[in-house]
Amino acid sequence: MNRLAIPKTYKLYIGGKFPRSESGRVYEVLSHKGEFLANAAKGSRKDARDAVLAARTALGGWAGATAYNRGQVLYRIAELLEGRRAQFIDEIMSCEGLSAAAASAQIDEAIDRWVWYAGWADKYVQVAGNANPVSGPFFNLSVPEPTGVVAIIAPQDAESLLGLVSAIAPALVAGNTVVVVANELAPLSAISLGEVLATSDVPGGVVNIVTGSPAEIAPWLASHADVNALDLVGAGGLDWVELQINAADTLKRVLPPETGADAAAPALSRILAFTELKTVWHTKAIL
Repeated sequence: MNRLAIPKTYKLYIGGKFPRSESGRVYEVLSHKGEFLANAAKGSRKDARDAVLAARTALGGWAGATAYNRGQVLYRIAELLEGRRAQFIDEIMSCEGLSAAAASAQIDEAIDRWVWYAGWADKYVQVAGNANPVSGPFFNLSVPEPTGVVAIIAPQDAESLLGLVSAIAPALVAGNTVVVVANELAPLSAISLGEVLATSDVPGGVVNIVTGSPAEIAPWLASHADVNALDLVGAGGLDWVELQINAADTLKRVLPPETGADAAAPALSRILAFTELKTVWHTKAIL
């Protein structure tokens, strides 16, 4: 008996839920051979605004969690990715035209990337923070804190899953929340990653994934007053100078495409790119 196929509907991932685009738009995702694979939601300005609101709402709880807890949550993502390996292999092979071995290797790297950043969660503060020498009976301590809501344009010409993970994981380590525009041509593994996040311990709104056109969505994120930082790692094909100008109007921290070109490589600098140093003075006890 032949079964009726049940094609998957690829939606957005916003606030821990999977809404369709408010515009009702979809676009066709094609295989590397130009064959139809699926319809994906085409995010709009309103979807981007909803994602920013969800990220802002979740920021207090995520930033206020202990570093140890954030590390455990990121490690849990790696565990769930491992359990859904077959699904990701199929999606990556279909979109990117890779062999099963190459797709499996990309998933291995993505899982290892989560583990690598999870390990830094309770360590980067000790490396980046300082006890500063001052004149007088004071302690002077500098401690890194999260920047806030980070909008990310995921790599568009790199490995779709690994590029996405490499962009969002370091921002999460420090307690930031993120809104990420996925790889436009190969978005399937991005929404499947959203399903992993939704069934993990990541609170809703900490990661928000919008599919569609980066050229359409990025300007709204760059100019949004409630976005604190902008990672243009995947914006090399866009007018990223204009995006920087828009970001400057609301005093955002910006990581331009040149700086983020090696985002696939794990680095402490990518964690620190979206942190702010808080310096505290405290009087020494005088006996």
